[in-house]
Parts: sequence; C-alpha cells; structure tokens
Amino acid sequence: MKKLLTALLTVSAVSLAAAQTTPAPIKLATTATVSTASLSLSAASRIAALAVNNCAQLGYNVSATVVDRSGVTLAVARSENAGPHTLGASQGKAFTSASARNLTSNIAKGLAENPGLADIPGYLVLAGGVPIRADNAVVGAVGVGGAPSGLIDEKCGSDAVATVLGQ
Repeated sequence: MKKLLTALLTVSAVSLAAAQTTPAPIKLATTATVSTASLSLSAASRIAALAVNNCAQLGYNVSATVVDRSGVTLAVARSENAGPHTLGASQGKAFTSASARNLTSNIAKGLAENPGLADIPGYLVLAGGVPIRADNAVVGAVGVGGAPSGLIDEKCGSDAVATVLGQ
C-alpha cells in the first residue's frame, strides 16, 4: 500500500509540475471577418467626372480613374480630346495613391531616398494621385492624368473629392 501511495504521489507531483511549466494557449481573435468602409460607385463616378470637368475648366483634356481601397478600378472618365496615354496614367496614379495611402506627389518627393518604389508593379510615381478618406480611413483614390503638370492633375482630383465628399 505504501508503494502504491508513493507511486500516486510521484505521478501527481510530475503532472502538477508539467502543468505549471506548460504555457497557456494563445487566444486568437474570435471574429473571422472584418468590416471596412468602401467608396460607393455613385461617389466614385461623380469624383471621376468632376475631376475631368475641373481640368476642362482650366483648358486641359484629362482622364480620371477612381479606385477602391485595394486599387481596383471603380470609375473612369475621359475628356473627349484627352490623349490615349492619359487613361493608363490616371489608373497608375490612382492605384499608387490607394496602395500607399498617400498623395503621389509626396511619394515622388521621397523617390530619391527610396528609388525602389518606382519598381513596384503598377506604381506610377508622378503627382496626380489623391487618396480618398472617410473617417480617417482610406476608402479609395483618384488619379488624374493629362494636364501639363502633375500638380494640376492633383488639384483637379483633390477638388473633386472635396466637392463630392464635402471635405
């Protein structure tokens, strides 16, 4: 009996020691989904059309592309006399702005310190891309291409965003 009692106490002591040294399991987030704000197609279409109109009032024929927060195209507008290259430029600027969550003019300023940015597939590091924010979250971006200066493209796009979203 004494041997049995000693054996049980030994097993209990070993089990207790093992339980105390085993780390507790890590608790993972209990939700399997996340919610994010999205730019509506209606707002995207109005921003694209207004950006083209803003530049037209300045005498420039441009294209404007609006993308969602992931850089996927939602809306495109093109002035009747805009050059064919303006479509790709506007899409590249919008994609870059949405991806980086920044003005493409700001990205271009930092290109000397980080030249590899220009090598990211789909990036076009020229002024004219403007992130679109709702409640401080980037929900999309507009890219404008075709004015003689990327900063003019940027102004046409940022003014369109401000008008449509009241910012």
